[in-house]
Amino acid sequence: MLYVVVLHFIFFEYTLPFIQFTWKKLLLAPFLIFVHLILYAFGTYAWRYIGIQLHVYFPMKEYTSITEGVGDHFGNTIGSILFFGISRHIHDYRKLRQTAQQLRIEKQEAELNYLKSQTNPHFLFNTLNNIYSLARDKSDLTPESILRLSKILRFMLYETGGSFIAIEQELKIIGDYIALEQLRYDESLHVNFNYDVEDMKQALPPLLLIPLVENAFKHGVSESRDEPFVNIHLSVNKRQLAFIVKNSAEAFPEEGRVKENIGLANLRRQLALLFTDYQLLVQQDEHVFTATLNINLASHV
Repeated sequence: MLYVVVLHFIFFEYTLPFIQFTWKKLLLAPFLIFVHLILYAFGTYAWRYIGIQLHVYFPMKEYTSITEGVGDHFGNTIGSILFFGISRHIHDYRKLRQTAQQLRIEKQEAELNYLKSQTNPHFLFNTLNNIYSLARDKSDLTPESILRLSKILRFMLYETGGSFIAIEQELKIIGDYIALEQLRYDESLHVNFNYDVEDMKQALPPLLLIPLVENAFKHGVSESRDEPFVNIHLSVNKRQLAFIVKNSAEAFPEEGRVKENIGLANLRRQLALLFTDYQLLVQQDEHVFTATLNINLASHV
């Protein structure tokens, strides 16, 4: 068996790759394959003969000549090559699947990082615009808004580098962002933020919910003139997440459909990469915009 295994290793790892590289070497293919067949047939016959001489193998069939013995072993040689060839093919196929799976994972990670690299500057740009409006009006709230922004940036820099964070951390960043946005408005803005979370330590991809909150302020409240409001509710029970964001909005769009911005578009793509069971619905009525996100957290890929 050791002899046959070594011959197969040489044949599949060295001989076949050698004769496949160039056309000139293809001319050597019949000769090299013939040599291997001789080594298989004569070799296995020789091992049989040595075994008989050492009394560790007892013949079940007597051969009248070497030619007859080699010919009898020649059929076993072909079967042996086919067996090891199929085994090698299965091994290569499994290895190829593992490599393809690894490449798929790396591609998804690269795309997620790219989406984050788009979303985070977009988030920062909108927040800086808010602070700019305060600074332009020489508001006394400008230093506080900068301090709150620094807390958010510190969280984004040091806490969101991994694949998951605790839900309580996501809630904290949402609360800080709401507090930062409220500095721009007077008491006419009504914000209701509540949650019902079964396990506050449960894992969640970082900054997954903030785009919906940002969208409510940037494209909803900031464009509303009468009684602006934002209602946010998060529920996480038995690995089922439900996140509903409602905000005041101007008149229903003339096209009859909601035009999604970069934040919502990136969120949809992130959800597609992260989960297999989710639903993101956006709906705009006459003066209310509603975003509803449902995720089965157990369906994380």
